[in-house]
Amino acid sequence: MNLYRNNPDAIRQLVRDTEVHKDLYINEELFQLEMEQLFANTWVYVGHASQIPNKGDYFTTTVGTEEVIMVRHSDNSIKVLYNRCPHKGVKVAGETCGNTGKFFRCPYHAWTFRTDGRLLAIPLKKGYEDTGFECSEASRGMAAVENVVVYRDFVFCRLSAEGESFEDFFGESLSTIDNMVDRSPEGKLEIAGGVMRYMHHCNWKMLVDNQTDTCHPMVAHESSAGTAVKVWENAPEGTPKPMAVELFAPFMSPYEFFENMGIRVWENGHGHTGVADSIHAEYSDIDGYWDQMVAAYGEERTKEILGDVRHNTVYFPNIMIKGPIQTLRIFKPIAVDKTLVESWTFRLVGAPDKLLERTLMYNRLINAPTSVVGHDDLEMYERAQQALKSRGRDWLNVGRLYDPAEKEQKNVVINGTSEMQMRAQFRAWLKYMGIDA
Repeated sequence: MNLYRNNPDAIRQLVRDTEVHKDLYINEELFQLEMEQLFANTWVYVGHASQIPNKGDYFTTTVGTEEVIMVRHSDNSIKVLYNRCPHKGVKVAGETCGNTGKFFRCPYHAWTFRTDGRLLAIPLKKGYEDTGFECSEASRGMAAVENVVVYRDFVFCRLSAEGESFEDFFGESLSTIDNMVDRSPEGKLEIAGGVMRYMHHCNWKMLVDNQTDTCHPMVAHESSAGTAVKVWENAPEGTPKPMAVELFAPFMSPYEFFENMGIRVWENGHGHTGVADSIHAEYSDIDGYWDQMVAAYGEERTKEILGDVRHNTVYFPNIMIKGPIQTLRIFKPIAVDKTLVESWTFRLVGAPDKLLERTLMYNRLINAPTSVVGHDDLEMYERAQQALKSRGRDWLNVGRLYDPAEKEQKNVVINGTSEMQMRAQFRAWLKYMGIDA
């Protein structure tokens, strides 16, 4: 039974002003439509240029559930190819990353393709003479994603041939990427420290919702971050404050702190917590860093860059960036009730190594499979995924501090505990599912 396919009215009714229907999280048909529509119509993060520094370097990943290859072409440009041989449909690149040299070679029949996807050679080519091969789809090689943009070394693509431009989709939200890159004295980032991956048995949107939910930290993280803070408070006077406690403590800030820090809501589902303040605002100074930044940017510009302490920036549909701590998390949809989370860390090129040490520690304490804080959230996601199947209720409430006028507002700053950002994400969900509001 197709309840939602070819039924835009049914999909439209799933999103109300202050409520969303549970089917957004548990309905398999909607999940498939998201993969076909939403993840094709939006600009989705693919990877970072530092992952493929040399010609022939490649990195395999997914856009929605489409398997793609990000590769450094022979002219030094970055291409995104569908990871499929046009001959018999075999996955061409089987490893996560590597260097393919000047061409890709299919492991099944040894067809070869240039790093922009064009067909290079096929064995026993005479066997295709007078067969119309030159007019076949296979003769066109590996399909390339046409719409690819590299913004300050962050690589994004849009699978749909037609749609919103990169600039229109992101608008002013790109300022978060700008700020993270500008924190390097050389204005450059590079992936460092590997990647943390672990599976969440929940819908991908639960993780996106959580990134600007500021009413849960002091509750869900009381047993983890709260315990760390209590142990620290009992330490002998004069004990140096460990970096771990510095990272844990802000999670136990009161409601008033999160209300006052604010949320900025941009268009198209993008937004960030941490406008006037954030949990990243009180980290210790790193010796030499300020002087390096002033030498590079001047004192006033350095104050602007380092004074912008955004907490979580959501780039709809499925990544979150923490500029002040140089991390990026990707929420990769696997199934309606399964999401692979990847947490990446970046080095500020030219900055003291101590900054990377703090970034790596944050990632391991908060986001890793062995983390302390992250498992609190995971417990909540998985409880929700199970309980949403209940017959008792059909709707989830996202109405905190709702104002009917907000639907016409763009790029606004609001109370830090408002759920306006979540509501904006669901309006964007409708838009990119191809549903008129």
